[in-house]
Amino acid sequence: MYAVIETGGKQYRVAPGDVIEVEKLEASEGAEVALDRVLMVVDGEQLKIGTPMLAGAKVMATVKSHGRADKIRIFKLRRRKNYRRTQGHRQYYTKIEITGITG
Repeated sequence: MYAVIETGGKQYRVAPGDVIEVEKLEASEGAEVALDRVLMVVDGEQLKIGTPMLAGAKVMATVKSHGRADKIRIFKLRRRKNYRRTQGHRQYYTKIEITGITG
C-alpha cells in the first residue's frame, strides 16, 4: 500500500514505515501529524485517484526531527562590469515517519 501526497508544494510517494524530509512543518518532535492533501492511494490492485484531492483520505505521520539542509551558494556575475554578488541559503526541513494510510 502506498500513497502520493502533497506538502510544501512538492509531491511525495509514501508507504507505511518510510522516513522522508519535507518542508518545515509547525509541529513539535514526537507529535502526530495528519497530511490530508492526498492525491492517490494504491492498495494492491485497488487504485483511487483524486480530482485533484482524494476526499476522506489521510496519511498519518510522526515528526522525528527538524533541521536545516546543506548550504546552497548563489553567485551572480556580470563579466567586465565589476558586478559580483554572493548569497547563501539553508532550507529548513522536517523529518517525518509515515505511520498509516487511510482512504
